[in-house]
Amino acid sequence: MTSQAFYEELQGVLKKYPVKQSAVLEALYILQRDKNYLSDEDIHTAAEALEMTVTEVQAIVGFYSLFRRQPTGKYLIQVCTDLPCALRGADAFYRRLCERLGLPPEGGTTADGLFTVEEVVCLAACDRAPVAQINLQYFEHLTDQAMDAVIARLREQG
Repeated sequence: MTSQAFYEELQGVLKKYPVKQSAVLEALYILQRDKNYLSDEDIHTAAEALEMTVTEVQAIVGFYSLFRRQPTGKYLIQVCTDLPCALRGADAFYRRLCERLGLPPEGGTTADGLFTVEEVVCLAACDRAPVAQINLQYFEHLTDQAMDAVIARLREQG
């Protein structure tokens, strides 16, 4: 996204907020949307546009797990592996998922850049584990076969 396109879209967003700084989450989302992460330049752009310091914007980016500072696949697959979910097989499910996608046990991004897989703590669905959140959509009571079907569908979508 060009700076000009960002500023044009931001103007519409700012109309919804009483002060510029209130739009920081939406502004960061706009900057992240196209490439799935925020660069240092994006952080500076947001800070300047919203009359905030770079440190204030960095603190917000660091706090919210949905903002990414490294390149991320088009589909971010987050699998909860905390203790309650692990007791329902989520940790083993996660390892098998990574293996099927050709990733190391700690996750990462597939060679084609389509999927990033990571462990998270608590998606608030312990009773429905294994559970994954893919770009904010929940998938519950997962089996390897069900997850493979989801991945196949996402691959078709590109």
